[in-house]
Amino acid sequence: MSSRRDFLKCSALLGAATTTFATNIVSKGDTLITNQKKTYTVNMKPCVVPLPLSPREIIIPNVEGFKVLKGDFHLHTLFSDGQVMPSDRIIEAVDNGLDIIAITDHIEYRPFFSKKGRYKLNNELAENFNIWYDTAKPEAEKHHFLLVRGAEITKELPLGHFNVLFANDINPIAAAVNDWRKMLKIAADQGAFLLWNHPGYEIPADKPLQFTELHEEAYQQGLLHGIEIFNGWDYYPIVSDWCNERNLALFANSDIHPSELRCYGIKNMFRPITLVLAKEQTVESTKEAFFARRTIAWAANILWGRDPWLPALFKASVNIKFSSSGTLELTNTSSLPISVTIGGVAFNLPKDVKCQVYRAEGVKTLTVTNWMVATNKPLEIPLS
Repeated sequence: MSSRRDFLKCSALLGAATTTFATNIVSKGDTLITNQKKTYTVNMKPCVVPLPLSPREIIIPNVEGFKVLKGDFHLHTLFSDGQVMPSDRIIEAVDNGLDIIAITDHIEYRPFFSKKGRYKLNNELAENFNIWYDTAKPEAEKHHFLLVRGAEITKELPLGHFNVLFANDINPIAAAVNDWRKMLKIAADQGAFLLWNHPGYEIPADKPLQFTELHEEAYQQGLLHGIEIFNGWDYYPIVSDWCNERNLALFANSDIHPSELRCYGIKNMFRPITLVLAKEQTVESTKEAFFARRTIAWAANILWGRDPWLPALFKASVNIKFSSSGTLELTNTSSLPISVTIGGVAFNLPKDVKCQVYRAEGVKTLTVTNWMVATNKPLEIPLS
Protein backbone atom coordinates (compact mmCIF):
# COMPACT_ATOMS: atom_id res chain seq x y z
CA MET A 1 0.00 0.00 0.00
CA SER A 2 1.51 3.30 -1.07
CA SER A 3 0.21 5.42 1.83
CA ARG A 4 -2.00 5.45 4.92
CA ARG A 5 -4.61 7.41 2.92
CA ASP A 6 -4.79 4.63 0.30
CA PHE A 7 -5.15 2.06 3.06
CA LEU A 8 -8.03 3.96 4.67
CA LYS A 9 -9.67 4.40 1.27
CA CYS A 10 -9.53 0.66 0.60
CA SER A 11 -10.80 -0.08 4.13
CA ALA A 12 -13.76 2.21 3.52
CA LEU A 13 -14.55 0.44 0.26
CA LEU A 14 -14.38 -2.93 1.95
CA GLY A 15 -16.70 -1.74 4.70
CA ALA A 16 -19.17 -0.32 2.18
CA ALA A 17 -19.13 -3.51 0.13
CA THR A 18 -19.76 -5.63 3.23
CA THR A 19 -22.63 -3.40 4.37
CA THR A 20 -24.20 -3.39 0.91
CA PHE A 21 -24.02 -7.16 0.71
CA ALA A 22 -25.50 -7.66 4.17
CA THR A 23 -28.39 -5.24 3.81
CA ASN A 24 -29.50 -6.32 0.35
CA ILE A 25 -29.85 -10.05 0.85
CA VAL A 26 -33.20 -11.45 1.98
CA SER A 27 -33.85 -15.01 2.99
CA LYS A 28 -36.47 -17.08 1.22
CA GLY A 29 -36.44 -20.54 2.70
CA ASP A 30 -33.04 -22.06 1.99
CA THR A 31 -32.35 -19.66 -0.89
CA LEU A 32 -30.55 -16.33 -0.67
CA ILE A 33 -31.87 -13.68 -3.06
CA THR A 34 -30.27 -10.29 -3.67
CA ASN A 35 -32.34 -7.14 -4.08
CA GLN A 36 -31.51 -6.43 -7.71
CA LYS A 37 -32.53 -2.76 -7.50
CA LYS A 38 -29.89 -1.95 -4.90
CA THR A 39 -27.17 -4.47 -5.75
CA TYR A 40 -24.10 -3.14 -7.54
CA THR A 41 -20.47 -4.10 -8.14
CA VAL A 42 -17.63 -2.55 -6.21
CA ASN A 43 -14.34 -2.77 -8.08
CA MET A 44 -11.74 -3.89 -5.53
CA LYS A 45 -8.77 -3.72 -7.90
CA PRO A 46 -7.08 -0.80 -6.08
CA CYS A 47 -6.99 -2.92 -2.90
CA VAL A 48 -5.45 -6.01 -4.51
CA VAL A 49 -1.74 -5.25 -4.49
CA PRO A 50 0.32 -8.09 -6.05
CA LEU A 51 3.44 -9.12 -4.21
CA PRO A 52 6.53 -8.08 -6.18
CA LEU A 53 8.40 -11.13 -7.49
CA SER A 54 11.74 -10.16 -8.92
CA PRO A 55 13.38 -12.62 -11.32
CA ARG A 56 16.06 -14.88 -9.91
CA GLU A 57 19.48 -13.35 -10.43
CA ILE A 58 22.26 -15.78 -11.33
CA ILE A 59 25.66 -14.06 -11.38
CA ILE A 60 28.37 -15.77 -13.42
CA PRO A 61 31.35 -13.81 -14.78
CA ASN A 62 32.56 -14.06 -18.35
CA VAL A 63 34.94 -16.95 -19.02
CA GLU A 64 37.90 -16.20 -21.28
CA GLY A 65 35.82 -13.70 -23.24
CA PHE A 66 32.72 -15.88 -23.46
CA LYS A 67 29.36 -14.94 -21.96
CA VAL A 68 27.89 -17.65 -19.74
CA LEU A 69 24.26 -18.17 -20.77
CA LYS A 70 21.85 -20.07 -18.52
CA GLY A 71 19.58 -22.43 -20.40
CA ASP A 72 17.22 -25.39 -20.35
CA PHE A 73 16.97 -27.33 -23.59
CA HIS A 74 14.29 -29.89 -22.77
CA LEU A 75 10.81 -28.61 -21.87
CA HIS A 76 7.26 -29.71 -22.73
CA THR A 77 3.93 -27.96 -23.19
CA LEU A 78 0.32 -28.84 -23.92
CA PHE A 79 1.31 -29.38 -27.55
CA SER A 80 2.62 -32.76 -26.42
CA ASP A 81 2.31 -34.07 -22.84
CA GLY A 82 3.13 -30.96 -20.81
CA GLN A 83 0.66 -29.04 -18.65
CA VAL A 84 1.22 -25.39 -19.65
CA MET A 85 1.19 -23.33 -22.84
CA PRO A 86 4.42 -22.44 -24.69
CA SER A 87 4.21 -18.75 -23.68
CA ASP A 88 4.12 -19.82 -20.02
CA ARG A 89 7.47 -21.56 -20.44
CA ILE A 90 8.99 -18.24 -21.52
CA ILE A 91 7.59 -16.40 -18.49
CA GLU A 92 8.76 -19.16 -16.13
CA ALA A 93 12.26 -19.10 -17.62
CA VAL A 94 12.50 -15.33 -17.27
CA ASP A 95 11.43 -15.56 -13.61
CA ASN A 96 14.06 -18.25 -13.01
CA GLY A 97 16.93 -16.16 -14.34
CA LEU A 98 17.46 -18.15 -17.53
CA ASP A 99 18.61 -16.62 -20.80
CA ILE A 100 17.54 -19.25 -23.32
CA ILE A 101 15.32 -22.33 -23.62
CA ALA A 102 14.21 -24.89 -26.19
CA ILE A 103 10.64 -26.16 -26.14
CA THR A 104 10.98 -29.76 -27.28
CA ASP A 105 7.51 -31.25 -27.53
CA HIS A 106 7.21 -34.86 -28.69
CA ILE A 107 6.69 -35.54 -32.36
CA GLU A 108 5.17 -38.99 -31.79
CA TYR A 109 3.19 -38.37 -28.60
CA ARG A 110 0.64 -35.52 -28.46
CA PRO A 111 -2.27 -36.43 -26.15
CA PHE A 112 -3.62 -32.88 -25.75
CA PHE A 113 -3.47 -30.35 -28.62
CA SER A 114 -3.34 -32.41 -31.81
CA LYS A 115 -5.53 -33.91 -34.52
CA LYS A 116 -6.50 -36.87 -32.32
CA GLY A 117 -5.82 -35.35 -28.92
CA ARG A 118 -8.19 -34.31 -26.19
CA TYR A 119 -8.32 -30.80 -27.65
CA LYS A 120 -8.74 -31.28 -31.39
CA LEU A 121 -6.79 -29.18 -33.87
CA ASN A 122 -7.69 -28.81 -37.52
CA ASN A 123 -5.49 -30.57 -40.06
CA GLU A 124 -3.33 -27.56 -40.85
CA LEU A 125 -2.44 -26.88 -37.21
CA ALA A 126 -2.21 -30.54 -36.21
CA GLU A 127 0.36 -31.22 -38.92
CA ASN A 128 2.50 -28.22 -38.01
CA PHE A 129 5.26 -29.44 -35.69
CA ASN A 130 6.67 -25.93 -35.41
CA ILE A 131 3.51 -24.79 -33.61
CA TRP A 132 4.99 -24.76 -30.10
CA TYR A 133 7.89 -22.61 -31.28
CA ASP A 134 5.60 -20.29 -33.26
CA THR A 135 3.26 -19.92 -30.28
CA ALA A 136 6.05 -19.08 -27.83
CA LYS A 137 8.06 -16.79 -30.12
CA PRO A 138 6.00 -13.58 -29.59
CA GLU A 139 6.35 -13.91 -25.79
CA ALA A 140 10.08 -14.50 -26.16
CA GLU A 141 10.43 -11.39 -28.32
CA LYS A 142 8.44 -9.38 -25.79
CA HIS A 143 10.99 -10.25 -23.08
CA HIS A 144 14.03 -10.12 -25.40
CA PHE A 145 14.49 -13.78 -24.51
CA LEU A 146 16.26 -16.42 -26.60
CA LEU A 147 14.18 -19.30 -27.94
CA VAL A 148 15.53 -22.35 -29.80
CA ARG A 149 13.39 -24.27 -32.26
CA GLY A 150 13.28 -27.88 -31.09
CA ALA A 151 11.38 -31.15 -30.83
CA GLU A 152 11.77 -34.58 -29.24
CA ILE A 153 12.09 -37.76 -31.28
CA THR A 154 10.47 -40.44 -29.12
CA LYS A 155 11.46 -44.04 -29.86
CA GLU A 156 11.47 -47.30 -27.90
CA LEU A 157 14.63 -48.67 -26.34
CA PRO A 158 17.39 -49.27 -27.07
CA LEU A 159 17.49 -45.98 -29.00
CA GLY A 160 15.28 -43.99 -26.63
CA HIS A 161 14.64 -40.26 -27.03
CA PHE A 162 16.59 -37.58 -28.92
CA ASN A 163 16.13 -33.83 -28.86
CA VAL A 164 16.48 -31.95 -32.13
CA LEU A 165 17.80 -28.44 -31.44
CA PHE A 166 18.29 -25.48 -33.83
CA ALA A 167 16.40 -27.14 -36.69
CA ASN A 168 15.07 -24.89 -39.45
CA ASP A 169 11.79 -26.79 -39.82
CA ILE A 170 10.50 -29.70 -37.73
CA ASN A 171 7.85 -30.75 -40.28
CA PRO A 172 10.15 -32.68 -42.68
CA ILE A 173 11.62 -34.50 -39.66
CA ALA A 174 8.14 -35.43 -38.45
CA ALA A 175 7.20 -36.64 -41.93
CA ALA A 176 9.82 -39.41 -41.62
CA VAL A 177 8.38 -40.56 -38.29
CA ASN A 178 8.62 -44.28 -39.09
CA ASP A 179 12.39 -44.23 -39.65
CA TRP A 180 14.51 -42.83 -36.81
CA ARG A 181 17.69 -42.88 -38.88
CA LYS A 182 16.03 -40.79 -41.55
CA MET A 183 14.62 -38.40 -38.92
CA LEU A 184 18.08 -37.81 -37.44
CA LYS A 185 19.64 -37.45 -40.89
CA ILE A 186 17.08 -34.85 -42.01
CA ALA A 187 17.68 -32.93 -38.79
CA ALA A 188 21.46 -33.09 -39.20
CA ASP A 189 21.19 -31.93 -42.82
CA GLN A 190 19.39 -28.84 -41.47
CA GLY A 191 22.37 -28.19 -39.19
CA ALA A 192 20.53 -29.32 -36.06
CA PHE A 193 22.24 -30.36 -32.84
CA LEU A 194 21.19 -33.86 -31.72
CA LEU A 195 20.98 -34.61 -28.02
CA TRP A 196 20.50 -38.03 -26.42
CA ASN A 197 17.98 -37.55 -23.62
CA HIS A 198 17.90 -39.31 -20.22
CA PRO A 199 20.03 -42.37 -21.12
CA GLY A 200 18.72 -44.18 -18.03
CA TYR A 201 15.05 -43.79 -18.94
CA GLU A 202 13.06 -47.01 -18.37
CA ILE A 203 16.25 -48.87 -17.40
CA PRO A 204 16.07 -50.48 -13.92
CA ALA A 205 18.17 -48.71 -11.30
CA ASP A 206 20.23 -51.85 -10.67
CA LYS A 207 21.17 -52.24 -14.36
CA PRO A 208 24.30 -50.54 -15.74
CA LEU A 209 23.82 -47.93 -18.44
CA GLN A 210 25.23 -48.73 -21.86
CA PHE A 211 26.36 -46.78 -24.86
CA THR A 212 24.54 -49.17 -27.18
CA GLU A 213 25.33 -50.24 -30.72
CA LEU A 214 22.58 -47.96 -32.01
CA HIS A 215 24.05 -44.96 -30.20
CA GLU A 216 27.52 -45.86 -31.47
CA GLU A 217 26.05 -46.01 -34.98
CA ALA A 218 24.44 -42.61 -34.57
CA TYR A 219 27.69 -41.19 -33.20
CA GLN A 220 29.79 -42.59 -36.06
CA GLN A 221 27.32 -41.15 -38.58
CA GLY A 222 27.56 -37.68 -37.01
CA LEU A 223 24.01 -37.95 -35.63
CA LEU A 224 24.84 -37.60 -31.92
CA HIS A 225 26.41 -34.45 -30.48
CA GLY A 226 25.58 -34.38 -26.76
CA ILE A 227 24.05 -36.30 -23.85
CA GLU A 228 22.06 -35.34 -20.76
CA ILE A 229 24.04 -36.19 -17.64
CA PHE A 230 21.17 -34.85 -15.51
CA ASN A 231 17.49 -35.01 -16.41
CA GLY A 232 14.67 -33.88 -14.13
CA TRP A 233 15.70 -35.65 -10.91
CA ASP A 234 18.00 -38.31 -12.38
CA TYR A 235 21.79 -38.26 -12.55
CA TYR A 236 23.87 -40.52 -14.82
CA PRO A 237 27.57 -40.22 -13.75
CA ILE A 238 28.89 -42.50 -16.52
CA VAL A 239 27.77 -39.95 -19.12
CA SER A 240 30.73 -37.78 -18.12
CA ASP A 241 33.11 -40.50 -19.29
CA TRP A 242 31.16 -41.10 -22.51
CA CYS A 243 31.37 -37.40 -23.36
CA ASN A 244 35.09 -37.23 -22.58
CA GLU A 245 35.83 -40.28 -24.72
CA ARG A 246 33.77 -39.15 -27.72
CA ASN A 247 34.02 -35.36 -27.52
CA LEU A 248 30.31 -34.85 -26.78
CA ALA A 249 28.63 -31.97 -24.98
CA LEU A 250 27.18 -32.32 -21.46
CA PHE A 251 23.69 -31.13 -20.49
CA ALA A 252 21.53 -30.75 -17.39
CA ASN A 253 17.90 -30.25 -18.41
CA SER A 254 14.59 -30.26 -16.56
CA ASP A 255 12.44 -32.25 -19.03
CA ILE A 256 9.65 -30.38 -17.24
CA HIS A 257 5.99 -31.28 -17.83
CA PRO A 258 3.99 -29.55 -15.04
CA SER A 259 4.33 -25.88 -14.22
CA GLU A 260 7.65 -24.63 -12.90
CA LEU A 261 5.98 -23.72 -9.61
CA ARG A 262 4.60 -27.22 -9.09
CA CYS A 263 7.81 -28.94 -10.11
CA TYR A 264 10.55 -26.82 -8.53
CA GLY A 265 8.95 -23.96 -6.64
CA ILE A 266 10.40 -20.44 -6.75
CA LYS A 267 14.09 -19.70 -7.33
CA ASN A 268 15.15 -23.27 -6.60
CA MET A 269 18.95 -23.54 -6.57
CA PHE A 270 18.72 -27.27 -7.33
CA ARG A 271 16.90 -26.75 -10.64
CA PRO A 272 18.83 -28.18 -13.63
CA ILE A 273 20.55 -25.60 -15.81
CA THR A 274 22.92 -25.96 -18.75
CA LEU A 275 25.59 -23.27 -18.85
CA VAL A 276 26.66 -22.24 -22.35
CA LEU A 277 29.88 -20.36 -23.04
CA ALA A 278 28.81 -18.25 -26.00
CA LYS A 279 30.53 -15.51 -27.95
CA GLU A 280 27.36 -13.42 -27.89
CA GLN A 281 23.94 -13.63 -26.30
CA THR A 282 22.24 -14.92 -29.44
CA VAL A 283 20.71 -18.16 -30.66
CA GLU A 284 23.38 -18.39 -33.37
CA SER A 285 26.21 -18.08 -30.83
CA THR A 286 24.56 -20.67 -28.61
CA LYS A 287 24.45 -23.10 -31.50
CA GLU A 288 28.13 -22.47 -32.25
CA ALA A 289 28.97 -23.11 -28.58
CA PHE A 290 27.04 -26.40 -28.62
CA PHE A 291 29.00 -27.74 -31.56
CA ALA A 292 32.24 -26.50 -29.97
CA ARG A 293 31.24 -28.48 -26.82
CA ARG A 294 31.36 -25.38 -24.58
CA THR A 295 28.60 -26.54 -22.22
CA ILE A 296 28.60 -27.21 -18.47
CA ALA A 297 25.84 -29.06 -16.64
CA TRP A 298 24.62 -27.70 -13.28
CA ALA A 299 22.03 -29.32 -11.02
CA ALA A 300 21.55 -30.30 -7.36
CA ASN A 301 24.59 -28.19 -6.30
CA ILE A 302 26.88 -30.17 -8.62
CA LEU A 303 28.60 -29.08 -11.83
CA TRP A 304 29.88 -31.40 -14.57
CA GLY A 305 32.16 -30.21 -17.32
CA ARG A 306 35.15 -30.90 -19.49
CA ASP A 307 38.63 -29.54 -19.79
CA PRO A 308 39.41 -26.71 -20.45
CA TRP A 309 36.05 -25.08 -19.76
CA LEU A 310 35.27 -26.30 -16.24
CA PRO A 311 38.63 -25.17 -14.79
CA ALA A 312 38.31 -21.91 -16.76
CA LEU A 313 34.89 -21.30 -15.17
CA PHE A 314 36.38 -21.86 -11.70
CA LYS A 315 39.26 -19.47 -12.31
CA ALA A 316 36.82 -16.81 -13.56
CA SER A 317 34.52 -17.28 -10.57
CA VAL A 318 36.99 -17.55 -7.66
CA ASN A 319 39.62 -15.00 -6.69
CA ILE A 320 42.60 -16.61 -4.94
CA LYS A 321 45.08 -14.50 -2.99
CA PHE A 322 48.29 -15.92 -1.58
CA SER A 323 50.04 -14.54 1.50
CA SER A 324 53.65 -14.96 2.65
CA SER A 325 52.39 -16.70 5.80
CA GLY A 326 50.97 -19.55 3.73
CA THR A 327 47.35 -18.46 4.07
CA LEU A 328 45.01 -18.56 1.09
CA GLU A 329 42.07 -16.19 0.72
CA LEU A 330 39.34 -17.41 -1.63
CA THR A 331 36.32 -15.36 -2.75
CA ASN A 332 33.54 -16.78 -4.89
CA THR A 333 32.25 -13.90 -7.02
CA SER A 334 29.56 -16.02 -8.68
CA SER A 335 26.22 -17.60 -7.76
CA LEU A 336 27.64 -21.07 -8.39
CA PRO A 337 27.84 -23.62 -5.55
CA ILE A 338 31.50 -24.31 -4.75
CA SER A 339 32.84 -26.74 -2.14
CA VAL A 340 36.59 -27.22 -1.82
CA THR A 341 39.22 -29.10 0.14
CA ILE A 342 42.80 -27.99 0.73
CA GLY A 343 45.14 -30.28 2.61
CA GLY A 344 42.24 -32.19 4.11
CA VAL A 345 40.33 -29.07 5.18
CA ALA A 346 36.86 -28.86 3.61
CA PHE A 347 34.71 -25.74 3.33
CA ASN A 348 32.13 -24.02 1.13
CA LEU A 349 32.59 -20.75 -0.75
CA PRO A 350 29.42 -18.62 -0.40
CA LYS A 351 29.04 -15.76 -2.84
CA ASP A 352 31.17 -12.67 -2.06
CA VAL A 353 32.45 -14.05 1.26
CA LYS A 354 36.21 -14.03 1.86
CA CYS A 355 37.28 -17.45 3.12
CA GLN A 356 40.74 -17.95 4.55
CA VAL A 357 42.53 -21.27 4.99
CA TYR A 358 46.07 -22.21 5.91
CA ARG A 359 47.96 -23.93 3.13
CA ALA A 360 50.26 -26.53 4.61
CA GLU A 361 53.71 -26.97 3.12
CA GLY A 362 53.67 -29.34 0.18
CA VAL A 363 49.99 -28.82 -0.68
CA LYS A 364 49.98 -28.07 -4.40
CA THR A 365 46.33 -28.45 -5.41
CA LEU A 366 42.85 -27.41 -4.41
CA THR A 367 40.06 -29.94 -4.96
CA VAL A 368 36.60 -28.67 -5.97
CA THR A 369 34.60 -31.54 -4.54
CA ASN A 370 31.26 -30.74 -6.21
CA TRP A 371 32.64 -29.93 -9.67
CA MET A 372 33.19 -33.14 -11.65
CA VAL A 373 35.36 -33.76 -14.73
CA ALA A 374 34.74 -37.53 -14.93
CA THR A 375 33.05 -40.29 -12.97
CA ASN A 376 34.18 -39.96 -9.33
CA LYS A 377 36.82 -37.44 -10.39
CA PRO A 378 36.46 -33.90 -8.99
CA LEU A 379 38.14 -30.87 -10.47
CA GLU A 380 41.71 -30.19 -9.31
CA ILE A 381 43.07 -26.64 -9.39
CA PRO A 382 46.87 -26.17 -9.19
CA LEU A 383 48.06 -23.74 -6.50
CA SER A 384 51.03 -21.87 -7.89
